[in-house]
Amino acid sequence: MKKNPISAVPRDKKLVISSLWLFAMLTYTYGDVVTLMDPVKHGSIELTEGFLLGGSIFMMIPITMVLLSRLLKYRANRLTSMIAGTFMSLALVATLFAAVPTIYYVFFTLIEIASTSLIVWVAWKWRNPELETEVLNPVETNLP
Repeated sequence: MKKNPISAVPRDKKLVISSLWLFAMLTYTYGDVVTLMDPVKHGSIELTEGFLLGGSIFMMIPITMVLLSRLLKYRANRLTSMIAGTFMSLALVATLFAAVPTIYYVFFTLIEIASTSLIVWVAWKWRNPELETEVLNPVETNLP
């Protein structure tokens, strides 16, 4: 009997969302490293203390979401994942229009947008696990 590859996908939404945030965060990080290697790209940006603080605060969103998506309960987790994912997706789209993007920047940004959009979609489709448990395992009633 063949095993369905889709059944290998974890059903624990906390794990899925946390993993997607981690994937997005690693993609942001490597994309930034590649950008720093491009003297033309980073040469035009003034790396002031304020700019670096702003970038640090911006990147704390996905870093924090890796942890929060593991710790928060269903309702708060779902809501924060949708809000943070939407915010990051929109911010990433905006960066494509801030300057003339390089091909590698577009590549990383499209992956990042796909990741954060997928987070929003998974969170949107996530149903309360407590309600699913009740439907799958209804409480037996004692009938005479």
